[in-house]
Amino acid sequence: MRKSCLNSVFELAKQDNRVLFLGSDLGAGTLNDFRERYPDRFFMEGVAEQNLIGMAAGLAMEGFIPYVNTIASFLTRRCLEQITIDLCLHNLPVRLIGNGGGLVYAPLGPTHFALDDFALLRALPNMAVVAPSDAVQMRAFMKKTLEWPGPLYIRLAKGGDPVVFSEGFPLEIGKAISLREGRHAVFITTGIMAHRALSAAEILTKKGLDCAVLHFHTVKPLDDARVLSAASEFPLVVTLEEHSRIGGLGSAVLELLADRGSHPGPRILRLAFPDAFVKNYGSQDAILEAAGLQPESIANSVMNSLLGA
Repeated sequence: MRKSCLNSVFELAKQDNRVLFLGSDLGAGTLNDFRERYPDRFFMEGVAEQNLIGMAAGLAMEGFIPYVNTIASFLTRRCLEQITIDLCLHNLPVRLIGNGGGLVYAPLGPTHFALDDFALLRALPNMAVVAPSDAVQMRAFMKKTLEWPGPLYIRLAKGGDPVVFSEGFPLEIGKAISLREGRHAVFITTGIMAHRALSAAEILTKKGLDCAVLHFHTVKPLDDARVLSAASEFPLVVTLEEHSRIGGLGSAVLELLADRGSHPGPRILRLAFPDAFVKNYGSQDAILEAAGLQPESIANSVMNSLLGA
């Protein structure tokens, strides 16, 4: 997914001379083709992420479309003030590409976890927040970024993630996509958890429970109509995300349902990380497993909620 995203930036640069790439202390060889072909539009800064946002803002004010790439935990937490004041306040068309959203850098410990990135950036006016599920969806999504009017945060997974989407499927920023039909419950999910939701749904089918899967690649702006439709159709809505239970996709769903005052509504099961620091080091999969966010555990949680009603 990461390679597909960065390669797409290069393709966009070929189409539009407003496109710039700004990186912060990325690995040697990152976008070499871009640097060699457009040296005046390629900037690799050191470990100075806050300065990078200021640079991007200034360039955007001059009519450019900067694509900024660095590690997600640093891009969101360390640069929050600059993102708020420099980008969002002025509604500038800067694209923030966060490497390693969620638990990609799990072996490096809590300094590199990005389990609060949705929460931090969802709260900022004018900011859009997006988490594609795989390389195919990432390529389709990146084509839509050129004309997006304001700031945009793109959460990247680690690469090599299971492919859920086929080439040529329709995609719009702000519109959810149905991946599976069902009748007993519906998964509302985002990012790499789409594949895990589909796997959990297959497990549940074998147990006689038929679950739909909706993928919200756009966490903000939320597809309100799709959420409300799902809430009216299913007795159980399951939000599933690689994020804290506070402030992410599940919170967005609950906020919408509360604001619309739809009573009685469906039962809501939020599957995400608890309000606690993750104390373990290990692989992304291992920490997801410990949190009950792998397919078998997800299926058990849904089955208990449905059958325990």
